[in-house]
Amino acid sequence: MDGPPAKYFTSHKFTRADTLRGALRPERTSFDVTYYELHLEVNTEARSIEGRVEMDYQVVAPTGRIQLDLFKNLKIKDIQQNGQVLRYERIDNAVFIDLPAEPAAGSRHRMSIRYGGTPVAAKNAPWDGGFVWALDQRDRTWVGVACEGTGASLWWPNKDHLSDEPDSMLVSVTVPKRFFVASNGNLRAEVELDNRYQKRYDWFVSYPINNYNVSLGIGSYVHFDSTYVAFDGEVLDLDYYVLDYNLDKARRQFRQVGPMLAAYEHYLGKYPFWDDGFALIETPYLGMEHQSGIAYGNRYMRGYLGGGLPPGMDWDYIIIHESGHEYFGNSISVADHAEMWIHESFTTYLEALYVEYRYGPKDALRYLAMQRPYIRNEAPIVGPPGVNFDDFAGSDHYYKGAWILHTLRNVLNDDPLFFGMLRSFYQDHQHSIVNTQQVVDYFSRFAERDLTPFFRQYLFHPAVPTLEIREKAGQVEYRWRTDVAGFHVPVGVFIGSEAVRLDPTAAWQPMGGGFSAKDVRVDASRFLVDLEIVK
Repeated sequence: MDGPPAKYFTSHKFTRADTLRGALRPERTSFDVTYYELHLEVNTEARSIEGRVEMDYQVVAPTGRIQLDLFKNLKIKDIQQNGQVLRYERIDNAVFIDLPAEPAAGSRHRMSIRYGGTPVAAKNAPWDGGFVWALDQRDRTWVGVACEGTGASLWWPNKDHLSDEPDSMLVSVTVPKRFFVASNGNLRAEVELDNRYQKRYDWFVSYPINNYNVSLGIGSYVHFDSTYVAFDGEVLDLDYYVLDYNLDKARRQFRQVGPMLAAYEHYLGKYPFWDDGFALIETPYLGMEHQSGIAYGNRYMRGYLGGGLPPGMDWDYIIIHESGHEYFGNSISVADHAEMWIHESFTTYLEALYVEYRYGPKDALRYLAMQRPYIRNEAPIVGPPGVNFDDFAGSDHYYKGAWILHTLRNVLNDDPLFFGMLRSFYQDHQHSIVNTQQVVDYFSRFAERDLTPFFRQYLFHPAVPTLEIREKAGQVEYRWRTDVAGFHVPVGVFIGSEAVRLDPTAAWQPMGGGFSAKDVRVDASRFLVDLEIVK
């Protein structure tokens, strides 16, 4: 399956840095990272970091050179393997490391990188990545970090490409002892150092994790916990790390977690990172889907900072959306930012399914109707590969993507089929990396119809399908106008007040007589298509 036509991206100027970050070359594909240890000391006064990364990797193909990534504003002190200092070359934010000898395929090694400096400060996290150095309401230091798109290499050296996730990871952070550090996974150790003014917090992630999902929160946190009982009776640990003065608010707001987990379990299956538990960590920015440690900054408000929900609904957007990414984004991940629609579209549709589970189908349609005005149709929602593409027009890879899935549900017109397909796709691909072709192939096989033209139109072209209507010889006729051939997709319309299901192709077909073209309208609550009356 080809990608979107290049003509849609002629205004984008890609640089050497984009290719170094986004492309897979032998220096990257020749090895597979299996484990990271990130040892970090954070100086909250100087806003600087000193760190060491231990990286375990397996050689996939013989190579004398590998590429890691670290932002050039951070200094590398040395890189070692087996006690030997290695030579390296820095080009933009890429680090090319010369190995002492060409290792054999299948061999395993550990590399150590010591580094430090002042990391990039985020201008507008989480959309603009970096460290967030903030003060809480009591003028105490409060630190967070978000780096999706910008890259985890803005604060620690790693193979900064989505195609390679470590199987597990240790995050060990040392801070002044008046602070608590919350991170991903389970807290293994909390150790006061011999100097008596610092503490070290060791967090361990036991599942594969995207590099950008590794994060931390530093602040005056308090902890409380709860549990969720799955449909099969298994108990999931729920942990919450919030600023001390927000404890009562958090206890009330986070009651939403259990019903949300039940909704997602209903549609997809059990929470995917069971052994690491589920956690929310209060942050000085809006939120982010950090695996097993969701960043929460919605200020304990309804919807999205108090808005964005239809009347009669009361739920927290950040809790529902970012937690949905545990399924699509964290458990199922993509290998290239160009295909982030798989993360965002499925998760955004999960919001509507959560509403459907909790409030009912009519309210789900009301919620989807609120999303629709944000769809701009200005560019494809799949970008060009190999350049770390993160410049999507508007939010179409969220809202349009959700509406593509909603439209597909109504094209199939068979909810057991659609929900069976959605659940089976997730179950068969959890804890793995997928691409657009796999989604299309799987859905086509499951639905027993070729959905390639459907997805090619909606994903690779800005315009949605247009249902053309005309009057000819006393009859109303209809057909599809699309950018792709073979687009043979049914659609629901109303003729006056009567609901009718049409089966258009690229050829004109009669709809009937006794009414005019102006009497026809698309069922806009279920189908993302345009309608145009032509002569």
